[in-house]
Amino acid sequence: MKHFRLMKRLNLRPAACAAALVACAGLAHAQSGATRPRRVTPVQPTPEAAASVNASPSAARAGAPSGTASTARAFSLLEQKQYEAALAEAKQLAAADPKNSEAWKLAGYAQFYLKRYAEAAADLERALDLRSATGEKDTKTEDALAQAYFFAENYEQALPLLVGATTRAGARPDAVMLYYRAVAEMNLKKTADAERTFADVLKADPKNKFALLYLGQLAFNRRDYATAVNMLNRATLADATFAQGWEMLAQAYMFRGRAATGAAADADFLSAVRAADSLARVRPDGRSALLQGQALLFAKQFPRAVAALERAAASPQANGETFYYLGYAQVQAKNFPKAVAALESAAAKTPDNAEVYRLLGFSYESSKQYAKALAAYERGLELAPSDDYFKESAERVRPFAK
Repeated sequence: MKHFRLMKRLNLRPAACAAALVACAGLAHAQSGATRPRRVTPVQPTPEAAASVNASPSAARAGAPSGTASTARAFSLLEQKQYEAALAEAKQLAAADPKNSEAWKLAGYAQFYLKRYAEAAADLERALDLRSATGEKDTKTEDALAQAYFFAENYEQALPLLVGATTRAGARPDAVMLYYRAVAEMNLKKTADAERTFADVLKADPKNKFALLYLGQLAFNRRDYATAVNMLNRATLADATFAQGWEMLAQAYMFRGRAATGAAADADFLSAVRAADSLARVRPDGRSALLQGQALLFAKQFPRAVAALERAAASPQANGETFYYLGYAQVQAKNFPKAVAALESAAAKTPDNAEVYRLLGFSYESSKQYAKALAAYERGLELAPSDDYFKESAERVRPFAK
């Protein structure tokens, strides 16, 4: 009877630990600092730069002689994707005439395509300042500057420009610029604004998988798992190869299942397995196998969980939690020798995790390795001195530990 009570407790404790670690391992990439922007379309230079003729020196004119910089040549080089050459041409123009706004604009475009976003922003800002000094409005350059700030992750500078770009009177907001605005709002912790803007993105582009992903993430963060599941299902319907969508969908189902009971919980855990299986197909790596194994543990499909977690543990990046889950799955499958091997690896990688020693001690005890079981329980007691489980277990095996 005592052995049965011990097994029952082990069924519950690792499940609770696993649930906490799903949040840590699965969502850390989405919540540790800024949300990385996803570039949908790059900024596009406009032909007006090539057509403009300034009252500046002849070197800036389209008809400049060979060997002399010209806006037309700089623009042509941009079109040919010769960005370094276009940048050099534009900088030569700007050096000859620092008030040549077209030269600064073309330099900014070239810097953008070279992914030098901070430098692009500086050049485009200079171009806009020069244009504004003449009383002219240049919305295309404003939009280019907004995108340069955005990809430089300078969201505070980007947001006012993005708001302006998406609220112009008489103009239909561009879905891409709305998306950039929503991501900027999200990173600036303007959560309510971000949700409204992502909703506007979906009005313009109902299958925008990234907008759906972020709406799912925002709902997940406030524990609205029903909305998260809905949005993430839509994201994976929009793109069945969308690994990020499948990953968060599996997590949302697991958390919703934990908040439910009975048939509703079972259904969510099975849905988590299906989502994790889809993730493993589109991104067959150790991280996917770990999430798949966690979902299978919740669904109590222990043989499949073992197989998935063995794949995860084979990765050079496998951490202590991975080996802990594998050990737990092996215990549920009653394969104690393999459970011991996995849990010894977990203990080596996370020596201060009392839960590892709880399960390792039980696995040793079930294998009749009583001296090792006692050592594991005593180590657990050192880490958790007030835990009665370790006290009781150590006393139980002590007479056999010879």
